[in-house]
Amino acid sequence: MTISFDKIAIQLVLSWVSIDFSMLSIYPGPVPEGADAVVQVEDTESISVASAARKQVRILKQTSPGVDIRAVGSDIAQGTIVLKSGERLGAAEIGLLATVGVVTVKVYPSPTIGVLSTGDELAEPTIGRLNRGQIRDSNRAMILAAATQHQCKVLDLGIAHDDEQEIERTLDNAFASGIDILLSSGGVSMGDRDFVKPLLQKKGRVLFQKVLMKPGKPLTFAEILPRSSDRTSSKILAFGLPGNPVSCLVCFHLFVVPAIRHVSGWANPHLPRVQARLKHSVKADPHRAEFHRAVISWQLNDGSGYQGFIAESTGHQVSSRLLSMKSANALLELPASETSVPAGASVSAILISDISNSPGSRNLQLTDLSSTQQGHKLEAADAGSSELSEFKVAILTVSDTVATGLGPDRSGPRAVSVVNSSSERLGGTSIVSTAVVPDDVQKIKGMLQKWSDVDKVDLILTLGGTGFTPRDVTPEATKSMIEKETPGLLYVMMRESLKVTPSAMLSRAAAGIRGSTLLGLAGLRLHDSLSAECMEALLPALKHALKQVRGDKREKHPRHIPHAQAAPQMRGSAVTSWPQGGGEEHGCSCSH
Repeated sequence: MTISFDKIAIQLVLSWVSIDFSMLSIYPGPVPEGADAVVQVEDTESISVASAARKQVRILKQTSPGVDIRAVGSDIAQGTIVLKSGERLGAAEIGLLATVGVVTVKVYPSPTIGVLSTGDELAEPTIGRLNRGQIRDSNRAMILAAATQHQCKVLDLGIAHDDEQEIERTLDNAFASGIDILLSSGGVSMGDRDFVKPLLQKKGRVLFQKVLMKPGKPLTFAEILPRSSDRTSSKILAFGLPGNPVSCLVCFHLFVVPAIRHVSGWANPHLPRVQARLKHSVKADPHRAEFHRAVISWQLNDGSGYQGFIAESTGHQVSSRLLSMKSANALLELPASETSVPAGASVSAILISDISNSPGSRNLQLTDLSSTQQGHKLEAADAGSSELSEFKVAILTVSDTVATGLGPDRSGPRAVSVVNSSSERLGGTSIVSTAVVPDDVQKIKGMLQKWSDVDKVDLILTLGGTGFTPRDVTPEATKSMIEKETPGLLYVMMRESLKVTPSAMLSRAAAGIRGSTLLGLAGLRLHDSLSAECMEALLPALKHALKQVRGDKREKHPRHIPHAQAAPQMRGSAVTSWPQGGGEEHGCSCSH
């Protein structure tokens, strides 16, 4: 196709084209009037002609209207919200602001953190030779570095000896210096020379002074009202961190980092969690929840035949052994238990550092993370990504065998896989916790109550303990926690289960609502084929059920017909028929 230059803009080329003898140039700019497509220069060639007044171009590629057009407003339509309050500013966000001509925005300031160590035994790290009973102060250097990593301004308050007046003077000077957060280490236990806790009580309001966790039990948190009238913030957050180095750093990650992010304006300040499978068995503490230091890495086979994270302990976990934190990139959440957590068990892991440099993580690809059918999904790539995982899910395996370490948990990992593969159709899910308990009513109830009343989980799946044996007590424990029954879900579960195996009639299912949590689904069988059948049948309604349980009264069935437009329904006096699939549903089925 040969087109003369003087007609090249007629419905063929959308840029200004000039030909200077042998050179063909295309200049970006507005579309010439009458043109509706662009042909790239590499898809054309100039034609030499004898007449210098007439230039010709041959177009080598078929085109059509609209090709390579960027219509005004096609990238960002008028009225589009480009950034919302609480979103972090990165390179792309700065570029967006520049695109729309915004060069100044209000941001949250980075907090200023004062860091203090206390103890007569402490010496500066620069000292060459230690005297008897002395140790070098590792906590202060460690916490200063950790706060700096989180983009905070830091103030080194030095070392205060175990002298009440000296510590009080140091605290007063710190509170008057304009800090937003005080981090002190040591002086919060029960010794007669531990003065930090009583001084925080004197200066402000102590909100808690012990936490049932390991390590970090003596952690203290207080709010201090500053005396300076020129401060913009209303209070100073004061953390009395434990003196043992591991306890100190663990508490920093679990408590201080969310506080830093909160005062910095993060919409979701919490550290991200993933599910990881234990490489070796781990001994749990019988009385306190433990945050076990570990290295997690992405493996093509996590031991279950799926891709996923593997967790390996950093070794001896005594709270003074800082080596256990050296290479750790995660804290494993282990509930209190009299027994060990067996190898292969799936546990929740809180990410505390970059996992890209851990062994095996070079295999971690973005496509792996989005492929939920091949392995566990990385939940919340950063702490502010709550929109990606709308509903929080917890999975409870009830089994004496698994709880005592005599056998692996096969149902839990299958449940993780089923939930992850259904995440998109449920509107986004995040598995925030998994646990194993024995066939004991009180322990089952305790976990259900914690997840529903404290953690505010949206959906709890309970696996196991629904048969006829004397130890099968999951339905009894679940029903005692239910405030509202959900018989429709139980009907669908039983119907689908019976299609696969007649023995499903021996399963005593239980499900219901407690507060804003849909809990139980006790009896959801997690055999490979059966789990898929049950979940597939539940999916059409489960997403809407979760939204309604959360309190969204606007949530209705997608084909909901408003009351005013609903056709009258015929209802028998003795028989109620179930709607049959494939037929058109009339009338309003909402519950409000």
